[in-house]
Amino acid sequence: MDITEEALRAALATAAGDRLQTCKLADGVATIMLEVGGLERLDRDKLEMAVRDAARKAGVSDLRLGMTAERKARVIIAVGSGKGGVGKSTLSANLAVAMARLGRKVGLVDADIYGPSQPRLLSTEGRRPEAEGNKMIPIPSPYGVPMLSMGHLVQPGQAIAWRGPMAGNALNQLIDAHWGETEIIIVDLPPGTGDVQLTMLSKHKPAGAVIVSTPQDLALMDATRAIGLFEQGQVPLIGMVENMAGYICPHCGEASDPFGHGGAEAAAKTMGLPFLGRVPLDLAIRQESDAGNPPAAGDTPQAEAFLSIARGVLAWLDAKR
Repeated sequence: MDITEEALRAALATAAGDRLQTCKLADGVATIMLEVGGLERLDRDKLEMAVRDAARKAGVSDLRLGMTAERKARVIIAVGSGKGGVGKSTLSANLAVAMARLGRKVGLVDADIYGPSQPRLLSTEGRRPEAEGNKMIPIPSPYGVPMLSMGHLVQPGQAIAWRGPMAGNALNQLIDAHWGETEIIIVDLPPGTGDVQLTMLSKHKPAGAVIVSTPQDLALMDATRAIGLFEQGQVPLIGMVENMAGYICPHCGEASDPFGHGGAEAAAKTMGLPFLGRVPLDLAIRQESDAGNPPAAGDTPQAEAFLSIARGVLAWLDAKR
């Protein structure tokens, strides 16, 4: 057989799509495993015929084809905000790391197509994902969280000038990757309520959403718009997080509230949403994040703030199952 395993995968891409689990070539025999969970008998038969036909046209003469219905359902948690600059990406990265520390198999998608920051936050800058078939393989981070970001696909600092459909397609590729044993995918959405968010709601229905806001009134007004978008898309709201809540001067120890205090908690109560917790305005969080060392990976008071929020999100998820 002249065809290579890589060429066979490419030939099967259209016929099998994401139903192709394994494809092996050994001693002239092609072994293909399809995932057929959720398909009716007629659809399974059509899929089998299409795959056999594609393999034959590719030059395969000896084919062994199997099917399994054990499709692994993954839970998507969206992290959103009404505006930029509220620390949403930092919260997303640390939430994923905290969940991993709590024993969950968590992945992270940086859906901020135009301003990806997760590669720096999780110390994976300069790395590019490999591909298997027509799907990307997430990049492992040093903190037990596999991840994908547009930041892995473009040069650092390169501007991305894409219209809505292109951004939506990019999101699809990041989410429809080979996530393996990952059970929960945290999706760091771009700020606002644009095309990427609409693609997320229509094609990758999240199990729930976490809203991040700072305490001041203007940020809360914008957060309300993000909440409205998720409600329109019938995505359950897990709760709100208040970021940059309180500052302790490292020199005199005096506490102050540059952005106010308790605004997000009060807003959550008014809207009938759970309040998941607050993260302080802390120099160490900024420094460690810039260095690619997420505070949630450590044993500091800052880490405990993220772990507490992660426990709340996981409790919500477990109660829904």
